Amino acid sequence: MKIVFHGANAMTFREGLENLLDQPHEIIELPDDLSAEPARALYSAADMIIGVRLSLGMPVSPHLKLYQVPGAGYDGIDPVALPAGAALCNCFGHENAIAEYVMAALLARHVPLDDADRRLRSGDWKYWAGGSEGLRTELGETRIGILGYGHIGKTLALRAKAFGMGVIVANRSPVSVSELVDETYSLNDLSVFMGSADAIVNTLPLTDQTRGLIGEAELTAMRPDALILNVGRGAVIDELALYNTLKTRRIGGAVIDTWYVYPNADNTIPLPAGLPFHELDNVVMTPHMSGWTFGTIRRRRQAIADNINRLASGEDLRNRVR
Repeated sequence: MKIVFHGANAMTFREGLENLLDQPHEIIELPDDLSAEPARALYSAADMIIGVRLSLGMPVSPHLKLYQVPGAGYDGIDPVALPAGAALCNCFGHENAIAEYVMAALLARHVPLDDADRRLRSGDWKYWAGGSEGLRTELGETRIGILGYGHIGKTLALRAKAFGMGVIVANRSPVSVSELVDETYSLNDLSVFMGSADAIVNTLPLTDQTRGLIGEAELTAMRPDALILNVGRGAVIDELALYNTLKTRRIGGAVIDTWYVYPNADNTIPLPAGLPFHELDNVVMTPHMSGWTFGTIRRRRQAIADNINRLASGEDLRNRVR
């Protein structure tokens, strides 16, 4: 088969792929920019494409067999541009990394290592055991609300329970109370869910149904000292509503990893939103890094190779979206 790796993101998973394949294939590496005719010709000959962006006008072959997204989100793929006979698959493998990111962000609120270190270097013993001024809270005495109970949500619930946290879940399909989940809500009960926990974590992908799902009413329902974290997709939380909520300090703060504006060919170093979140001191801002680890790359490379092997041998594909 002719297999095309399209763009810098896809190329992250390229190295060592041959070692995971059952048989040799022609592997072609193409840049994000397909304006050159040789690149367009190679792209249009592909039996399988690994990439994160497909739109009308791109030279995709009508005989394409598989478009493989090397990640979970496929909102960059226009289904109208996908040939009728082609499968669309995604892959995961990022849930461990994202769960660790969330737990690190939550722990930072309760265990002030940086502040304690800074103070002690100047002789300030504020957090010394025995003193009343240095008492701190414990993560295990709080409740986490997980919006979306897929790969990330389930892994996060497991980590949160290991710290003794209460776990509340809101999900489109029903979730049963279990050893990992203490309370559950449907997406029709978001306002109640949002007020049920000390930290709300969005793990949902961006779809027509989830865009702007968390708006002013849902944010207003949160506890006044609660934290909101976004590791799903930025636009699931309405940008203006979130900014106004944080600017007026109606909640305790936010940790934002997924955004509203991303680098592109015209602007490689943009601020991550149309509103000045960077001016707020109750926001921790990170550049969509929560799932980006060596382990994630390794697991996704294996998932891509597995689907290449399955496609070549006529087996059912894994993580088939279409």
